[in-house]
Amino acid sequence: MGTTKPPLQSLGGEAQKFAALRYILEAWEEALDDGIEPKMLANAALFAALADLIDVYGEDAVAKMTTGLSRRINQGEFTLRRTAQ
Repeated sequence: MGTTKPPLQSLGGEAQKFAALRYILEAWEEALDDGIEPKMLANAALFAALADLIDVYGEDAVAKMTTGLSRRINQGEFTLRRTAQ
């Protein structure tokens, strides 16, 4: 008899974050394989993420959360692929 996986809700916060990222990256790769352009995926992912955050926290809170994005982007926090300089 096979083993059953515990429900993801029973995982701790960090484990859920990694599981969520794994799901997103798998879906991303599948979409790329189907020919969806990365910039289209990125726009759709940002839209979906912001819409869900607004549903949970409200527009004002999300607006405050995103005010620091420019600084964080300029510091390279979201840059995964570094180019030779």
